[in-house]
Amino acid sequence: QVKLVESGGGLVQPGGSLRLSCAASGTIFSINVMGWYRQAPGKQRELVATITRGGVTNYADSVKGRVTISRDNVKNTVYLQMNSLKAEDTAVYYCNAAGVHSIDAFSGDYWGQGTQVTVSS
Repeated sequence: QVKLVESGGGLVQPGGSLRLSCAASGTIFSINVMGWYRQAPGKQRELVATITRGGVTNYADSVKGRVTISRDNVKNTVYLQMNSLKAEDTAVYYCNAAGVHSIDAFSGDYWGQGTQVTVSS
């Protein structure tokens, strides 16, 4: 069974940095798109960034220039380097893997459990 496990969240001061990681486990043959989404209290879940298997990236306007997404296709892991963090970046960050070809499904869509990022002085 495919499972996504996030790590790296925490409390950081405004202007600080954090690096989130998300590792997909299971019998996985390939993953099309991996990405990060976030949900702040009282708001809908929103896109932060995605990256394709070939390395094509997409960022939300609110994080462009401050966030870098990357992935390791061998390790089935996606990373989110966040710099110059602001209070409005505070949210639960969720990892997503879409188009997962595994022993369980030809093309599955999976979510991690979420990791809290809090930006506060």
